[in-house]
Amino acid sequence: MTEPIATDPIATDPIAIVGAGLVGSGWAIVFARAGRRVRVFDADRSIRDGVISAIGNQLRELKNFGLVEDDSSILARIAVCDSLEAAVRGASYVQESVFERQDIKAEISAAISPLLADHALVGSSTSGIPASSFTETLTNRDRFLVSHPVNPPYLVPVVEVVPTPWTSAETVEKTMSLMEAVGQSPVLVRREVEGFLLNRLQGALLREAWALFEDGYASAADIDKTVSQGLGLRWCFMGPFETIDLNAPGGVRDYAERLGPLYHAIVRSRSDPQPWSDGLIGNVEKERRTELALTDLDQRRNWRDRRLMALAAHKADQDQGGASPMMRSRRDERQ
Repeated sequence: MTEPIATDPIATDPIAIVGAGLVGSGWAIVFARAGRRVRVFDADRSIRDGVISAIGNQLRELKNFGLVEDDSSILARIAVCDSLEAAVRGASYVQESVFERQDIKAEISAAISPLLADHALVGSSTSGIPASSFTETLTNRDRFLVSHPVNPPYLVPVVEVVPTPWTSAETVEKTMSLMEAVGQSPVLVRREVEGFLLNRLQGALLREAWALFEDGYASAADIDKTVSQGLGLRWCFMGPFETIDLNAPGGVRDYAERLGPLYHAIVRSRSDPQPWSDGLIGNVEKERRTELALTDLDQRRNWRDRRLMALAAHKADQDQGGASPMMRSRRDERQ
């Protein structure tokens, strides 16, 4: 008699989302879009009451851009729970997305820990706090790690997977596999570093942007334009190493030999970085509010998300060697 093939519960059991703000609700879309049943919990009743409506609105936008086919069936896979226990019990994976503060992360991790099934894993959406700082005392700490997304995660697929010193190799492997299975693009940060990869890279650019503005070399708008109309056009489909590899006749070594001294001089010129001062922040804020009123931030965020949807549709089209019939029909409707 042939033995039945065992099914990995990580690939089949429900997913729990703890914290249902912008990031948590975005994660719910990621998992439900991939066919997983999702349970959502937030300690704030007003957030719980509004999350299904907010997710439904985003799914309709995704459908308009041909990024999902059946928004109603995706939404139907998402359930809101009134307690942490109801969300976590029986889940194979928990995506924690509560407020970005170490003490709050420690408190929620301690509450999640005793509710976990024996096989369940927990990933934190923290942007830069090492998970070792809030999981050390847990009895099942080997099943906790960081799974840091880019917001919104259903449009920007990179997920930074960052183990603690005590996270098991199996936890890392299964988390990487899960992220790939639900359509994300996981990157492994081999050991903990504050800020991980994405925010350290972004921080280096921000440091220089603030300094150039403070020193009077350019306006905030022109610094933004240099990235959005320059560097960013390449960076949306290749990273810094591939960029420089293609930017010299002899590749990366040729580039380093030609321009390495320049970049070294630039780094040396910023040998004493200072905190962003209140005056500096105020000057950038004044320029930004001239460009965009505070009351228009939500409208502009929605514009950003629609642009990301259009870019995601284009990248999917290119990856597939041509648009699907659904994508072509959606594109024709928008024209």
